Amino acid sequence: MKVNIMPLLMAPLGKRVKIFSLGGGRGMQERLISMGLGPGSEIEIIRKGAPGPFIIAAKEARLAIGMGMAQRIMVSENGNSSG
Repeated sequence: MKVNIMPLLMAPLGKRVKIFSLGGGRGMQERLISMGLGPGSEIEIIRKGAPGPFIIAAKEARLAIGMGMAQRIMVSENGNSSG
């Protein structure tokens, strides 16, 4: 089964996706992980940026992330796949 990997920036609105990998520097990666956004985490896109931040739902929380971060978070469209 082929898994479609793309930046969070390109994920469809309202879709549940699974975080595949995190780009950026160590500081950004640690910050995302501390917010519960590590590889394997399932998230839902609530609002796409442009203008403004991305709003995502992760577990019971809603988080706002900037466009730069959204470009560096790689997700798989099939949120139910194991990797």
